[in-house]
Amino acid sequence: MNNQLKRVALLTSGGDAPGMNAAIRAVVLAAHHSHIEVLGFLHGYNGLLDNDPTLLDLSCVNDIIRLGGTILKSARCPQFQTKTGLKQAANTLVKQHCDALIVIGGDGSFTGMLALKQYWPGQMIGIPGTIDNDIDGSDATIGFSTAVNTAINAIDKIRDTANAFERIFIVELMGRHSGHITFNVGVACAAEQVLSFENFSADNQEQKLEQLAQEINSLQQTRHNSYIMVIAENVWPGGATALARELKERFAIDSTACVLGHIQRGGSPDAKDRVIATKMGVAAVQALINNESDVMIAEQNSRICSVPLEQAIQHQKKVNPNLVAAHENILALTAQNQC
Repeated sequence: MNNQLKRVALLTSGGDAPGMNAAIRAVVLAAHHSHIEVLGFLHGYNGLLDNDPTLLDLSCVNDIIRLGGTILKSARCPQFQTKTGLKQAANTLVKQHCDALIVIGGDGSFTGMLALKQYWPGQMIGIPGTIDNDIDGSDATIGFSTAVNTAINAIDKIRDTANAFERIFIVELMGRHSGHITFNVGVACAAEQVLSFENFSADNQEQKLEQLAQEINSLQQTRHNSYIMVIAENVWPGGATALARELKERFAIDSTACVLGHIQRGGSPDAKDRVIATKMGVAAVQALINNESDVMIAEQNSRICSVPLEQAIQHQKKVNPNLVAAHENILALTAQNQC
């Protein structure tokens, strides 16, 4: 039990994710219950470099659980990747008498925490906040569920237009280099095709393009209907727009590219993200009280636990193979029914 814990620094870093505010609220409430002060630093690690904290009390977090974005703001911080920047951040934490640091963010944010260890001896806890769901050691990250539902709602509307005009739509989703959003959304929207890192490589781009063209032509010959292809960003060179252009130029197939973009990062968090953010925020404060450090709060099999920060950034997490297999089986059954 850490009886010396009096003041905690808190910041949100990297891409914003729905539910970050819920996590901030949980940290402040749990800390207040244990008579621990929380200093919020604005604009990610830039806040540490600027040494401009704000005391977060109960009034600051009232009614923020429903808000998207983050009241602490977020930003990239290239200076934090330098020795000078790390030392400056460490000096701020010392000057502000902070005993611990909680960071809500993704793998880049956690990498920054590990680098800061060289210059500051305080406790450090990470909370996974990213829509990409690409953090190792946790079944889900804050923001993933809302991002998936936001994309589903958008594609359901696109489907209405696609059906009305019997059109082909190529919808590009976020996820950086992770296919978690793409596969979950594609299966949930009954997309005719899902194109992601798990089932496509740029090495077989030509073969895949011909396969897609053959599939689309076969479908159009048997019935007139909509066709929606969901693709992950960064998976096809040039993205959805380039793929649509290639289908037109090579195979005379007209299609419409639609890039959902940052709409997936915004909006009020859904119930799942509010709950997981709350559980993780409370667990982060309890981990500090229990003298834990250099760990990330995670959810595994519906249970909250902690994993080493070094493990969380290994980029080993894969899309559930059962989900990939389910999509492939559905495609096969659809092809059989067309014959």
